[in-house]
Amino acid sequence: MSLESTNSIGKSGESHACTLLENLGFKIREKNWRHGHDEIDIIAEDQEFIILVEVKTRKNKNYGSPEVFVNRKKQGFMIRAANTYMIRKDLDKEARFDIIAVTGLGPNPEVVHIPNAFYPIL
Repeated sequence: MSLESTNSIGKSGESHACTLLENLGFKIREKNWRHGHDEIDIIAEDQEFIILVEVKTRKNKNYGSPEVFVNRKKQGFMIRAANTYMIRKDLDKEARFDIIAVTGLGPNPEVVHIPNAFYPIL
């Protein structure tokens, strides 16, 4: 699979994830926020939380559900980026790490939202 098709699958998943979050009443603050090599796919908020979202998109579940690919290393990158974001934006809300798993291509993929998918390691 080419990098271009992989990127388009990812962008499609992020679009579905944003739609889901907006339908749940979240405000999208940022998409694909980067700090160095670290990236947070979506940063959203509600009255209580800043929600830092990793979106994993797969064409199918042949190799497992998309969310299982958010390993400790990826979590560490997100936590590091989140710390920088929260400090730079001087945010006083509590941060929460969610995963949105998107399976399937086309207009109606399976979209699963996993709130509090992981917590920063102390």
